Amino acid sequence: QVQLVESGGGLVQAGGSLRLSCVASGSIFSYNAMGWYRQAPGKQRELVAAITSGGSTNYGDSVKGRFTISRDNAKNTVYLQMNSLKPEDTAVYYCNAQIITTRGSNILYWGQGTQVTVSS
Repeated sequence: QVQLVESGGGLVQAGGSLRLSCVASGSIFSYNAMGWYRQAPGKQRELVAAITSGGSTNYGDSVKGRFTISRDNAKNTVYLQMNSLKPEDTAVYYCNAQIITTRGSNILYWGQGTQVTVSS
């Protein structure tokens, strides 16, 4: 069993910053890609940022230059540094991780989400 737990969401004014964290725990053998997605009310879930096991990153067009994804494998944690936040960044942010379990299964896990609200 593997769990992903996000933290760091909250209310911030436009132009401000937040740092999200996602900690993985459980029967983890290794990681492949990890990422952050978001879903605003009435919209589809969209990619925010992803990072491979080798450290290569990919960002959604709307966050390029403002958000930075990073990972600390020793701490089983992926981070999302969000700067220059805009009201349109308001959404529930979810982390995910492609994990190889100790039983050899390759499974995509999702966290429960953390709310980010940016006021104008």
